[in-house]
Amino acid sequence: MAPYIGSATSRVDGRDKVTGGAKYAGEFNAPGLVHASVIGSAIAKGRIARIDVSEAISVGGVVAVLTHENRPPMADDDKAYKDAVAPDQGSPFRPLYDDRIRFSGQPIALVLAENSETARFAASLVHVEYEPEKHVTDLYSKLNDVVSLKAPAKPRGDTASALASSPVRHHGEYYVPIEHHNPMEPYASTVIWEGGGKITIYDKTQGVQNVHGYVCNVFNLKPEDVRVMSPFVGGAFGSGLRPQYQVVLAVLAARALERSVRVVLTRQQMYSLGYRPAMIQRIDLGAETDGTLNAISHDATTVTSQYENFHRNETTWSGLLYKSANAKYAHNLVRLDLSTSCDMRAPSATTGVYALEAAMDELAVALKLDPLEFRLKCYSERDQSSGLPFSSKNLRECYRQGAEAFGWDKRSPEPRAMRDGRELVGWGMATGIWEALQVPIAVRIALTANGHAEVSCATSDIGTGTYTIMAQVAADMLGLPLDGVDIRLGDSTLPQSPVEGGSWIAASVSNGIVTTSRAVLKELLRLAKEMPNSPLATAAPEEVVLSGGMIVSRRDAARAVSIADAMQHDGVDRIVREETTRFARDSSHAHNTHSAIFAEVKVDEQLNVVRVTRVVSAVAAGRILNAKTAHSQVMGSVVWGIGMALHEETLIDHAFGRIMNANIAEYHVPVNADVQDIKVIFVDEKDEIVNPLGVKGLGEIGIVGVAAAIANAIYHATGKRVRALPITLDKLY
Repeated sequence: MAPYIGSATSRVDGRDKVTGGAKYAGEFNAPGLVHASVIGSAIAKGRIARIDVSEAISVGGVVAVLTHENRPPMADDDKAYKDAVAPDQGSPFRPLYDDRIRFSGQPIALVLAENSETARFAASLVHVEYEPEKHVTDLYSKLNDVVSLKAPAKPRGDTASALASSPVRHHGEYYVPIEHHNPMEPYASTVIWEGGGKITIYDKTQGVQNVHGYVCNVFNLKPEDVRVMSPFVGGAFGSGLRPQYQVVLAVLAARALERSVRVVLTRQQMYSLGYRPAMIQRIDLGAETDGTLNAISHDATTVTSQYENFHRNETTWSGLLYKSANAKYAHNLVRLDLSTSCDMRAPSATTGVYALEAAMDELAVALKLDPLEFRLKCYSERDQSSGLPFSSKNLRECYRQGAEAFGWDKRSPEPRAMRDGRELVGWGMATGIWEALQVPIAVRIALTANGHAEVSCATSDIGTGTYTIMAQVAADMLGLPLDGVDIRLGDSTLPQSPVEGGSWIAASVSNGIVTTSRAVLKELLRLAKEMPNSPLATAAPEEVVLSGGMIVSRRDAARAVSIADAMQHDGVDRIVREETTRFARDSSHAHNTHSAIFAEVKVDEQLNVVRVTRVVSAVAAGRILNAKTAHSQVMGSVVWGIGMALHEETLIDHAFGRIMNANIAEYHVPVNADVQDIKVIFVDEKDEIVNPLGVKGLGEIGIVGVAAAIANAIYHATGKRVRALPITLDKLY
């Protein structure tokens, strides 16, 4: 039987998803279920002076209206609201806690009714009087009032002197606007009232155990009285790392009514949740005329709320990719009257590498060097910040294979030199980099004598294919067919798992399955040895493998015992093992994934309409677990990168502090017509250091560098450099 690991295996949960068998957080039902409608604040800052709910309460079918004045008790201290990924500094938001307004759209009341239509109608009848205060939502208006953070990496050398003495220099300021998550599934929570104070919560989340701990702390509940489930997630990619406010509102309502309650946010209300923060980045590069990079200076100013200091290390990436003896970094925060920003696919790298790779392209132009040649000139075999070698880095091969597949050698270097009819053609490229992270995780395996295994872990599948890769790894490790493995996940009662983020779950849970499978194998071998005249009587655990329902000697395949015989001989119907896998801290290597992105754009010379007609993404990410789902992950990331480059921008009316395009009609994301030829190449990369399977995360590397490659292609096509995303046609005039 061919191994499942690495094969192009279709999703094991695919049938449920396409037939409607997969149920999401807002689809679970219970007798007497109450439906809720959230009322959001109409101002960005101030206080609630008065809420009049009398007209709403009088509507037939309305059960109650909850506000800060009549809600059930909640915790008073900040510590209770600190979830597993909350910022260290600040006071987390508490929905319906008091009369303070911290951002526009903040939930201030919850209407509860026998059906959702009645709840929404009654919500329109709630009258609110405010005491507004002056708000600020414009990043540029607060650049003189920033919070300076510790530099994410140590400076090296004398950057100022190196820049001053460099014969070729580049200075650029790059802007990325606020971008909002728009997953297909809206944020929703259904709380099932089990009686006796016990509740089961179906929540859209990337971490059921994170939500479990959060809810228990906020409401002072016993852990055994709360169960959180999230069997399917219709996209999240960072927006579900932290518990969102709808789960608090749903639990509040269930406790107030002692009934089951469902809260589903509207598309507009989802814009009151987290977002990729707006960012201003300034990059200075200095080089010799031969392309030797002398100095890098990278500083970033990003956005957070008034109540939490959320940030990521946007400038770290400049210290990883390119050789430079001199470098310095700075990072500042601006506090605005908005909700707290959050992680969005490849947080900090997507934005930080955009600025770096656009600047590198500009410097290559100034040096009259091919952009790919310049990057190879600056190539580093070590993490420049730490000085550590990479556990594996096959970026050179990414450059080679990507360039060959794209036809990069046919590129005319001069801007506006390539045409297709009335369209200008541009070719651009960029580098991508992300972390190869892994985290402690527990996996339980229950193996039955009839050759069936149940593999359990509390991790989530946010649409990336976790169900499938878990089944593949388990099938190979246990020597079973794929349909002989059942996967259980997304349940807080299952073995421990961190939130699914950072591209760490695939590497973590797959190696966790290996660990637990070895424990199962050890027990099976013990049973096999007890059989009369056992052919494995002298075998050690490392000398056998599970294959085709058998315990087989690695040295001699003829020496084998069937799993069923071994278990039945001892009267064992079921072997259950649970193991925690911890990854040794490797202080001698840097662990990263890398990519090379090549993009073609065509720009209408009269209308300035930009089309991305081709993208080649060559990725080195260790061992690929599933060629099919991996391809989908990178392709989806490339589409998101197209959106970042050309479409996505949250627009705020600063006079009101309110988002103007809080819908997917006016907040533009790529559609089918925007997506043409995308080629994904997985470059072989063996890594015997990062973990036993040699697996690195793949979910986020695919977006990093895409926006820069497109921006660089647009410059090559038009001769006009646009440093503020998205690159809309008005910016090309």
